[in-house]
Amino acid sequence: MTTTKDHVELVAELVRLLETRLLDPLEILLTSDELLHPIRARLRVEAEVWAAQLLGADREGATMTAARLIGALFPGDGPFDPPESWWRTALGRAVARAAGHPAAVTVSYSTAGAMLGITRQGVHDLVKRGKLDKHPDGGVTTSSIRDRLNRPQESTPWHHKT
Repeated sequence: MTTTKDHVELVAELVRLLETRLLDPLEILLTSDELLHPIRARLRVEAEVWAAQLLGADREGATMTAARLIGALFPGDGPFDPPESWWRTALGRAVARAAGHPAAVTVSYSTAGAMLGITRQGVHDLVKRGKLDKHPDGGVTTSSIRDRLNRPQESTPWHHKT
């Protein structure tokens, strides 16, 4: 379950990434910020929409949005393989919920831990208890990570999230 805080944090991160990865280089090339004002304003609005799509219930739409954003913000010739620290960012967490790992069927235990926000040992425990799927070739399936991130949170009368 996502919160307003998750949405606000994701929008802020998207705006920052759009600025640094797309607009700043254009500003250097065009030598004028004036031309970018309307684009900057539009991208701020779009960041709100993209955040809502990434965090929304439509998994297929969220996956498509994640793919578009990753393609635009992190271009490269090889498959998308972010460092473990990326999975702890607002965008990383949203992508993990929406698509798992967009370029891998399986990931290492330490990457799985980063995607889930837990330790590597925590991943071992979840695999041992059958809560995450171990891939026959090693590692953890990204689909089981995505499913775990999207499962309804258990609530108990003595534990309240703040």
